[in-house]
Amino acid sequence: MKNNERIKLRKLTLAALLAAFTCVATFLIQIPTPTKGYVNLGDSLVNISAWLLGPVYGTAAAGIGSVFADVVTGYIIYAPATLVIKALMAVASFFTFKTVSKKITGAYARIIAAVAAELIMVAGYFAYEAVLYGSMATALLGIPANLVQGGMSIAISVAVYELVLKRVPKLI
Repeated sequence: MKNNERIKLRKLTLAALLAAFTCVATFLIQIPTPTKGYVNLGDSLVNISAWLLGPVYGTAAAGIGSVFADVVTGYIIYAPATLVIKALMAVASFFTFKTVSKKITGAYARIIAAVAAELIMVAGYFAYEAVLYGSMATALLGIPANLVQGGMSIAISVAVYELVLKRVPKLI
């Protein structure tokens, strides 16, 4: 097997593993919100997937893992939006980190990248719920819970990456 094929196989394997972790983190702890969604820990893995695997494999891991969690836990109505929102989050997290890390290093760059991703999550679910429920007022009810989820995810993803993953030898 050629070196390039090995790298692709490792990325694919790690993407599958991170998709599974994302799914489990999403449905492990679910706190229902007023808009019939739920607060979860999955966004932490969305950011980590983006940082470890880049925009293609990281996006796939984030989107697939999050959608599976929606389907398995009975939130299938959110699955189409989740796929798009989590994919956009991963892309934003990766490229924001890549851009910001040229001037700011380490945890601060990851915090900025994670904030960018979580703002996409809050705006994305607000827009989806406004259409889904036909009411911006109803969609506004979900924003506080999404902000809590975003804040938790920023703290967890940055802490896990900086304290654990950064110290692990390169996987790819």
